[in-house]
Amino acid sequence: MGNKIVEGLSAMTTSFQEIDPDILILQFTVVNASIIGKKNAQSGEWVLVDTGLENSADYILQSAKDRFGKNSRPQAIILTHGHFDHVGSVITLSNKWDVPVYAHKLEIPYLTGKKDYPLADPSVGGGMVAQMSQTFPHTSIDIGYRAVELPSDGSIPGMPNWKWIHTPGHTEGHICLFREEDRVLFAGDAFTTVKQESLMSVITQKEQISGPPAYLTTDWKTAEESIKHLRELRPALVIPSHGQPMRGAELTEQLEMLIENFEEIAVPDQGRFVDR
Repeated sequence: MGNKIVEGLSAMTTSFQEIDPDILILQFTVVNASIIGKKNAQSGEWVLVDTGLENSADYILQSAKDRFGKNSRPQAIILTHGHFDHVGSVITLSNKWDVPVYAHKLEIPYLTGKKDYPLADPSVGGGMVAQMSQTFPHTSIDIGYRAVELPSDGSIPGMPNWKWIHTPGHTEGHICLFREEDRVLFAGDAFTTVKQESLMSVITQKEQISGPPAYLTTDWKTAEESIKHLRELRPALVIPSHGQPMRGAELTEQLEMLIENFEEIAVPDQGRFVDR
């Protein structure tokens, strides 16, 4: 039931935002995916970061067609992690495009049918999304040989000048993507700019910096350390998987506030994975 509500929201409110000449954010209300590559780039000269929900494939395919032309395909799909709202369309898209899917080595078991995530924890509170989270898919998918470990040197196939950064806490193998030349950061679910546990907050997209989605986060101490590491990068623009992009002085102030008040802002009062 909960997943059907989330799928329905995603289908009704798709939109896009070109945040940079080579960054197109695909916004499905409940989650974002992104196309990295300048408009009219040749086939194989762009990548897709995350794949949204299961019903996101058609919109992603149409967006790619509009941006790069008919029959264009990316060099690769990059996953920040393997939760259902990030891999929902990965089987459909990777099969259609016949491309590899890169993720951190600790996420590969969740993409190859070998390991399931824990059930979401609705007891964390915070709103209706949290309440219905236990119905969200948590079992692994299996994309077989298409699942490929990211290079150990931090490089990202198809994304020159970018590097991946291991930011565990939300999941074991969660990663963020960072481009040092202009300090653009894809935050994935390391932190959000919307209160993801609240359905009203998700619908209105009211900016409110917060930690990772609480109902699926399993290691809060590590999640906090990951955010501190990201702060050290001094990002100028953050593109989260949940919420609107944030930049400049507002981002710096909000990120500092999150770190200084992490327990109060991010960590729920109760939950299976909360140790107070």
